[in-house]
Amino acid sequence: MTARRLAVDSIEWDAGKVRALREHLGLTQRQLAEELGVRQQTISEWEKGVYTPRRSSCTLLTMFAMEAGFVVKREK
Repeated sequence: MTARRLAVDSIEWDAGKVRALREHLGLTQRQLAEELGVRQQTISEWEKGVYTPRRSSCTLLTMFAMEAGFVVKREK
């Protein structure tokens, strides 16, 4: 497994991390939703901790974070 693949798969996105990434990117919930191909309500639910992103969304979030230089601490 490559280091990049490991990095993409090893981050668990919770409410705080999703909000922090969105704010780091300077996006509204609606704008982030459009970038990820989900509803604005989905972003809101992630940020409130109602749901957590599924694997495909986690991968996209991680890719956005890496591109933006957003540092996410990995779970051990």
